[in-house]
Amino acid sequence: MSDQITGTTAADIADSVRGLRDRGVLRAGSPLPPVRELAATLGVNRNTAVAAYRQLAQAGIVISRGRAGTVITGLEAVAQEGYASDTVLRDVGTGNPDPRLIPDPSQALATVAGRPVLYGEPVIDRGLEQWAQQWIANDIGHLGFRITITSGAVDAVERLLAQALMRDDAVALEDPCFLASIHTVRLGGYRAVPVPVDEQGMTVQGLRDALDAGIRAVICTPRAQNPTGASLTAARAAELRAVLADHPYVLIIEDDHFSMLSHQPYESLIGPEHRRFALVRSVSKFLGPDMCLAIAATDATTAERLAMRLSPGTTWVSHLLQRLTLTQLTDESVVSRIAEAREHYAAKNAAFATRLREEGLDSPAADGLSLWVQLPKPARVVAERLMRRGWLARTGDDFALDERAEPSQHLRLTVHDLSDDDAETLVADLVAAVR
Repeated sequence: MSDQITGTTAADIADSVRGLRDRGVLRAGSPLPPVRELAATLGVNRNTAVAAYRQLAQAGIVISRGRAGTVITGLEAVAQEGYASDTVLRDVGTGNPDPRLIPDPSQALATVAGRPVLYGEPVIDRGLEQWAQQWIANDIGHLGFRITITSGAVDAVERLLAQALMRDDAVALEDPCFLASIHTVRLGGYRAVPVPVDEQGMTVQGLRDALDAGIRAVICTPRAQNPTGASLTAARAAELRAVLADHPYVLIIEDDHFSMLSHQPYESLIGPEHRRFALVRSVSKFLGPDMCLAIAATDATTAERLAMRLSPGTTWVSHLLQRLTLTQLTDESVVSRIAEAREHYAAKNAAFATRLREEGLDSPAADGLSLWVQLPKPARVVAERLMRRGWLARTGDDFALDERAEPSQHLRLTVHDLSDDDAETLVADLVAAVR
């Protein structure tokens, strides 16, 4: 295939691949030659081929499959968070917050319009920046950081990786992994390196192995890891910081998505001397997924690079959305509503986990919106049996980084919105399905 690709610049090479795709010479799933092979065939520098592939990845034309190489993307369905469409089954795999517990923004909306914001003005609302500084300082104030506002956590992670990495750079991801992180890394053309997760969070040996593999960034969920619900313990965080101490320029991205809803303390991988870091906290879990806003606290260099990608007139976050977020988070009634939601999720998950344990199924009542249920047989088998009983569940296979891994024996269940009767029915059906 490399003999059909032409060009001497990154743009020309990318155009050539796109033309082959448009003419049907390359189809969905068609592999592209490795970077070194392509560079040698075309007689160009390896970095030129890397840049071409990165352009193609950013345009969504190719996707990196790790060791399986780079292939032309298709329209095949990929796992996504949220409700499944076109189903009559009761969906217990959504990962969604309870809409009844999301604060109503109607009153706040009437107060946030104010003066319009024009091109050339600061891209961050001053009031929100001050509030965020105080919030974040409670946890990493000793590090010294700057605030950047992005359009949600996924947007923050994508920008953070883009400003620091090149195509084919390795990124450490928790395994099993949050679906959006898997997609972001693959679409960016980076190489995902799995780090196992246990009940205390990311494993020490797994991180050591990832560093040995040459990772340039690591994405970690300090609390309510999705899908397992695990949170970093103080002891585990200290061990991980010690491992990272010799790698101060590896970019640490902490996605603290469950922040205000968590019952667990915040523990961090970021050591006092670490040079590249970002603590990202979105508001989607407690103010609603449609509030696409996240606060990224980063080192100064990373903040400057992010600022270049959030220039006025292009991709800044709406000041109306920023003001709405600030108005809600400084409203005592909203803060109280978030506290109620925190107790609700914890209580409902704990009650369901207790029912499961009484039936012999292991499901720790961990943090988060969902439960990670251990099964005695492959999850796909159990999920199919649950479908025949009217339930749509999500198997752990969706969250696995290694496509060659053994079939998962976990289900991720979102049960916090079930009535007591429905919860009992689901437990009974689940017990029947594993027999």
